[in-house]
Amino acid sequence: MVLIASDLVRAAAVVSLVVGTVVYGWVGAALFFLVLGGTFVPRAVGARQWLDALYCATLIFGAWAAQLDWYLAVEWLDIAVHAAATGLIAAVAWRLLEVLGGVGDAPTSVTVIVTASMATALAAVWEILEWAGNRWIDSRIQVGYDDTVGDLAAGVAGAVVAGVVISLARRRERVDR
Repeated sequence: MVLIASDLVRAAAVVSLVVGTVVYGWVGAALFFLVLGGTFVPRAVGARQWLDALYCATLIFGAWAAQLDWYLAVEWLDIAVHAAATGLIAAVAWRLLEVLGGVGDAPTSVTVIVTASMATALAAVWEILEWAGNRWIDSRIQVGYDDTVGDLAAGVAGAVVAGVVISLARRRERVDR
């Protein structure tokens, strides 16, 4: 397998797993193990390198922001990371559908709806995992009504933006052919 530039970002995920485990114990290990696994998804589906690198870097940044309590220090950061991460997850999920052959020449509205729906569902699962983590694993995991609804709203917005960008890019590709 040929190494690509975004593999360096994946290497940062490996380093984060080691450091996160040493510093934060098994909770840090669990978080960074999820991040590490997630960083291999864009590579597996053949995402463009810029998307691959940005997606991976955002996941790593988001995890470190949580561990270092940056979300408590910078009020707007949690919303910004949820919007960006969910939008990038939406783009990678769309790429997975392309690889599986499930999207064909879907019209713009279908592209936006499917992309936003996939990412919104994944964001909801993440919020459930955050709640479960807070409830049964570590009370430092920040949850609450305002946090959850704000995170979901930001995620939906990011996913819709991703769907629109994907639609515009697909339309441009069809014109360029």
